Parts: sequence; C-alpha cells; structure tokens
Amino acid sequence: MPSTSYGGQAVIEGVMMRGAQVMAVAVRSPSGAIVSRDERLGGVYTNAARRVPLVRGITVLAETVMLGTSALTWSAAIAAGQTEEDGQPKRMSLFEWLFVLGTMAFAIGAFFVGPVVLTSPLDGRWPTWAVVALEGGIRMGMLLGYVWGIGRTEGVRRVFQYHGAEHMTIAAFEDGRELTVPAIRRYPKEHPRCGTSFLLTVALVSIVVFAFAGREPLWWRFASRLVLVPLVAAVSYEVIRFAGAHQRWPVIRWLFAGNIALQYLTTRPPDDEHIQVAVAAFERVRAAEARAS
Repeated sequence: MPSTSYGGQAVIEGVMMRGAQVMAVAVRSPSGAIVSRDERLGGVYTNAARRVPLVRGITVLAETVMLGTSALTWSAAIAAGQTEEDGQPKRMSLFEWLFVLGTMAFAIGAFFVGPVVLTSPLDGRWPTWAVVALEGGIRMGMLLGYVWGIGRTEGVRRVFQYHGAEHMTIAAFEDGRELTVPAIRRYPKEHPRCGTSFLLTVALVSIVVFAFAGREPLWWRFASRLVLVPLVAAVSYEVIRFAGAHQRWPVIRWLFAGNIALQYLTTRPPDDEHIQVAVAAFERVRAAEARAS
C-alpha cells in the first residue's frame, strides 16, 4: 500500500479527495466538462493534534465538517453554473454558515437526546444496561432509516454513485493499479475506511460509553449525551483507525462486516462518468501533494 493515505467524500455532481497537505475537488459542470480545483490545507488541518490519540478523533471530525461544507458549497455552485466573474464560486455568507451549524447541532441533538426521551418511560422497569442498549438500538434505527430514506431521491442517488466511484478509485490506487475506468471497475464500491463506518461505530460505541454515565436523574441523561459526544467521536475514530490498519485479521473483518454492509445503503454502482470525475479529483490532489512536498 502507498505510504500516503488518501480519503475523500462525494459532493454535488463530483468528488472531493484529500491528501496529507492538500484537498482537491472535481465536479461535472452542466456543459459536461470536469471542473476541478485544489487547496493547500492550513495549520488547523495539519497540526500536531492530528497525531495525539483521542484528540485526533475530535480534530478530524471538526475538519471533516469544515472541508466537507466548503467542498459541497463549491460543487453545488459549479453544478448549478453559479460562479462569479473570475470563475470562482461565491463564498458562503455568515448566515449560511450559521444555518449549516444550526442544522448540524439540531441533528446531533436529535440523534443523541431523542432516544433518551423515547426510553425514559422504562426507567425503573428495565435494568440500566437494557435501557441503554435499547437507546443505542433506536439510534441505529434512526441512522439506517434516514440513510435509506434520502437514498430514494434521485439527487442523492447520484451522490451515492460518486461515493462508490471515490471508494473504487482509492482502492485501485492502494492496490497499485493504473487509474483507468476498466481497471477501477474491478474494485468494490465499499471501502473499510469510509466515513459511513464512523457513523455506525459512533452508534455502537455510544452504547458502551453511555452505560457508564448512568440513567439518573433525567437532566443528567440529557446533558451527558451531549457532553460525551466528543468522547464518543474520539473513541470511534480510534476504533476505525485500528481496524483500518488490521484489515488482514479475519476477526477484524468479521467485527466490521456491519460497517461494510451499511455502505450498501450509502453507495451505488457508478457509471463511467462518475469514475472519470473521481479520477480527475484524485489525480489533481496527487499532483498538488507532489508540489507541496
């Protein structure tokens, strides 16, 4: 496997790829042309905190949100043909950033606090471990239901096709293959380091962490689910990092089979046009990484 580990995500009509020092985005414009750009990552994305266990999980989560939002905004502008005179997309306004952050805060709150509300009538009737386990099961149900629901819309299905193309392109590179459409098609659309794995791992890790937080009183259950989110995210990242480095172990593949299975919901088989965009993003980030080194 190459020494540099690449990752990415699907965006609107395109793919974002990230290396150690640079990120790149490629998008299919309304004319059919592939438009791409790259950006050198600042210190907030490359600082020493990324090497500190547990701390790096929180850091990576925060930067994923920032980079992902920026890439999504740029891709949406290009896909819609909304660019400024110099060809660059309009920057997000303060209101737009606040709207995104507010939406995320609401979603996180609903995901972690909602199950507490639903299971609270069972307090004193069921053992704590059983209530916490049910709470975690509800979270997983919410996650699966949400992903399944949005995946039925045409726009999101195309994003999921780009998601599959991103995985296949990275897998081909990691296997030392030439990045051509026929070669890339030999690889699965699921990848063990996918961010989807992070979401499912968070739901599972939260069961263990919240079991130690206790159930009484009600206000503490609400507060603990929010206060402990960074810890849950940090532990989940370390679990995925360890699993990604030990994929050859049969027990690891068995334990993480659910994470791969979840990607059947978040990826779709890509067409050639999707793979071409993923390759364009990957080649751009590799070239930019070489210049930055």
